[in-house]
Amino acid sequence: MATVGLTGGIGSGKSVVAGIFSDLGAAVLDADFLARSALERGTPGFDQAVATFGDQILKDGQIDRRALGEIVFNNPQERAKLEAIVHPQVRALFLGAVAQTGAGEVLVYEIPLLVETSAADHFDFIITVESDLEIRHERLINRGLLSHEISARISAQATSEERIAQSDAVIYNNGSRDELLSQVERIWSELITPLLRAK
Repeated sequence: MATVGLTGGIGSGKSVVAGIFSDLGAAVLDADFLARSALERGTPGFDQAVATFGDQILKDGQIDRRALGEIVFNNPQERAKLEAIVHPQVRALFLGAVAQTGAGEVLVYEIPLLVETSAADHFDFIITVESDLEIRHERLINRGLLSHEISARISAQATSEERIAQSDAVIYNNGSRDELLSQVERIWSELITPLLRAK
């Protein structure tokens, strides 16, 4: 089997790329999904988050992710507290998924904070999806984020240069869907498939 770390800044189009890899036959896992699971009501992460940040992050008995985001993305100390709660649980869930991946399979792990969590050593191959800042901003506005939220989240992440420095391949998502598809298919056929055969 081969493990592929798929990273990129917020709004770069990682999820679209992950979907293409899924269509090509990869098993795809989303770190954000695991992080949400780690904070579901009834989990230790939920209890720790409420104990740490208070009832202000609750809405209808669940964690209000927007309220929590407002706290952590504007304050590095608060963000570190949340990461200390979430990251160990997410890492355990990821390692469990790796253990269940069969021989001859490719596991693509969509992980926005690959650089920030020093996770590069967990993967056989790393890809970053990059996109111009203006395009990312427009996508995030269309997703319903406010400008100050976008700025805070982008500034909390690694830079494009830092992600590229740790990556084996770069996908540029500034053009059409066909252009994106062509890049992903080339990486799959020319880089990932040979890597799998070599293992």
